[in-house]
Amino acid sequence: MHISFLIHNAYGIGGTIRTTYNLARSLADHHDVEIVSVFRHRDTPVFEPGPGVRLRHLVDIRKDSPSYEGEDPAYLRRSKAFPVAEGRYKQYNELTDRRIAEHLRSVEADIVVGTRPGLNVHLARDTRRGPVLVGQEHLTLDSHSTRLRRDLRDLYPRLDAVTTVTEADAEAYRRGLRLPGVRIEAVPNSVPEPGVEPADGTGKWVVAAGRLARVKRYDLLIKAFQQVVADRPDWRLRIYGGGAEKDKLRALIDRLGLYNHVYLMGPANPLDPEWAKGSIGAVTSSLESFGMTIVEAMRCGLPVVATDCPHGPGEIIANGVDGRLVPPGNADAVAGALLELINDDALRRQMGRAALKDSARFDPSQVAGRYETLFRELAARGGTRGGLRGRLRTSVQRSRGALLGGAYAARAALRGGHTA
Repeated sequence: MHISFLIHNAYGIGGTIRTTYNLARSLADHHDVEIVSVFRHRDTPVFEPGPGVRLRHLVDIRKDSPSYEGEDPAYLRRSKAFPVAEGRYKQYNELTDRRIAEHLRSVEADIVVGTRPGLNVHLARDTRRGPVLVGQEHLTLDSHSTRLRRDLRDLYPRLDAVTTVTEADAEAYRRGLRLPGVRIEAVPNSVPEPGVEPADGTGKWVVAAGRLARVKRYDLLIKAFQQVVADRPDWRLRIYGGGAEKDKLRALIDRLGLYNHVYLMGPANPLDPEWAKGSIGAVTSSLESFGMTIVEAMRCGLPVVATDCPHGPGEIIANGVDGRLVPPGNADAVAGALLELINDDALRRQMGRAALKDSARFDPSQVAGRYETLFRELAARGGTRGGLRGRLRTSVQRSRGALLGGAYAARAALRGGHTA
């Protein structure tokens, strides 16, 4: 199969980008795979595509590039096709409208995969007849505005399938959008096997990683760690990542007197060596569409203490087996779970071994196998451009048959006859 991914910016860093590369590399072992990036803002991608994956872009916004298009008049005019309610709307424009449409009208792939709602809308509107169309959801339906959900309800019936990263979100799509004829499938994100030896559970470090954003609730983790330090001052916390909350978190650390125990480490790539230096992972978000960092930590042999927030952690962590789930927003519960693992070396190492074993189900080969099965089943029934038309034709025929049957029955009744 020829599989084509359409992504916002394959040259950046983020969970969707990371998991798209992971999946593409694994699929490329047996298929012809390309990643098409709407934007290109740097010369080389952060993540390695791999030898079997082709990478190309539609719009060049590298200011030092001879093909720079950031001052094209069409680039400066707002998009008329990308959904206004989508979070990336302000980055799209008439030039991206045109380039995406041109790409999708000529794409030669058997399977075309969109990786965010705005791009899935483009798939539904602009793709030529023939390819199987799959829209991925890397956030959650509940996180989208009413206006965006209305757009998706109107246009997603033109897709063949929508994939979500959790079963909880798949069920939200089934209940909330009710897309006739569209397959809704939960397929988790993938995380490759680390290139480092797993943690041995002896390092006195708790490790957290991700954007320094309010939703990640690092303030909660820092307050919880104050309680940890009161009982176990020999343990320390490292938080990796950058973002808007950095100054506030630094001020909180200073105010609580934790500057010798809590460290804001900044971004790190790759993260595997940093996870492996620790003995416990921590995720205290108020919302996680999946929880890539949970899986990354587990794949390095760390049990993870995580808030049981919607939607991901509860589908990744087996509470009490390979990690701990605690109520969202509860610093006391976070501190208690951390101290449970800190104060029990045998339990911590046992859970670490279980985390290493259980997280293998997120290996790209496993996830790619699920996508391969989905793609083949969708291809066997035919792409949406033909499939939807066929479904509509069948529906019309059934309706006409019902009407004709009713008319025959009425005439027979008038004649005193009957129908079989």
